[in-house]
Amino acid sequence: MKKLGFGTMRLPLLDSSDPTSIDMEQFCQMADEFIKRGFTYFDTAYMYHNHKSEIAVREAVVKRHPRDSFTLASKLPMSMLKDAEHQQVVFDEQLEKCGVDYFDYYLLHNLTKTSYKKAEEFGSFAFAMQKKAEGKVRHVGFSFHDEADLLDEILTKHPEVEFVQLQLNYIDWESQTIQSRACYEVCVKHNKPVIVMEPVKGGILVNSLPQKAKELYEQANPAMSVASWAVRFAASLENVMMVLSGMSSLEQLEDNLSYMEEFEPLSQKEHATIEKVVSIMNESAMVACTACAYCVEGCPMNIQIPKYFAAYNAVKQFGEKVFGNQRMYYNVSAEGNGKASECIACGQCEGICPQHLPIIDLLKDVAETFEQ
Repeated sequence: MKKLGFGTMRLPLLDSSDPTSIDMEQFCQMADEFIKRGFTYFDTAYMYHNHKSEIAVREAVVKRHPRDSFTLASKLPMSMLKDAEHQQVVFDEQLEKCGVDYFDYYLLHNLTKTSYKKAEEFGSFAFAMQKKAEGKVRHVGFSFHDEADLLDEILTKHPEVEFVQLQLNYIDWESQTIQSRACYEVCVKHNKPVIVMEPVKGGILVNSLPQKAKELYEQANPAMSVASWAVRFAASLENVMMVLSGMSSLEQLEDNLSYMEEFEPLSQKEHATIEKVVSIMNESAMVACTACAYCVEGCPMNIQIPKYFAAYNAVKQFGEKVFGNQRMYYNVSAEGNGKASECIACGQCEGICPQHLPIIDLLKDVAETFEQ
């Protein structure tokens, strides 16, 4: 397989405020072009786009292309499981929503210290392997958002797992929180191929890149997009089998295909350029939110956390005077939703955040910036 996978967590929308308003016409065009150019891997999950992503994949891909022309991955939503019996209910629902008889890749979704305990309690690894024995799953793995020591523990206890999906990008490579390098090296140790998620960190490595960093990339290779540096960084790692990109438009798709169709690993000189960009990024120290919005669904105050962090980052990066409209954006987005200052510190958001952000404290900074 070619190393670029189509992530369906950030599909094109007709209404940017409604994650269920998927632009199916554009998604169909994107899927068609993706397959036409020799790419096959589509990644979805139970809760993406407020539980509509799997259905969208069925309509754009499954109904319109031969089953042997694509590979499909979905995930068992560990955070939403009620008990062991619920796993079968969810799995059957996923097959129906996707319109398939089997998944090529099936993952336990977002394993952390907390969800791993649930996976052990519910027998989730055995459940997934049973689906493989039944021919309803071809390959079993899990996505992971925790420390390398835990990953080592899981892979030692469950050698039957065939692959691991990791958050991996150049800004998190040496991160003590995300531990991209350390987790990658654990997978190498256990001989497990890696599927990469968040190669551009939810758009941060494009949309929030300081101007000085963009200029470095422009000087190094004006023909290559900013995003290409991040995707190629991940794809250049020997043990990486697939890099997922959450493409939201035909333009993003075309850009990714342009350099991944005939993929060339990064040179030493290009790695040196990325190291300089990392230094610049670390100086800016913005909130590393990827806008996955896992934190929003269970928030008792309905605080639109990713939107507020985006506004806060814009102020930090560009200055409030230059981007004064961010204050207005915050006020508009707060209509009918909780303000940052209304956080009750219940901790639900921090418990589910894949980035392990100190959201409660960060919301205090947001409130201080926008509500004074």
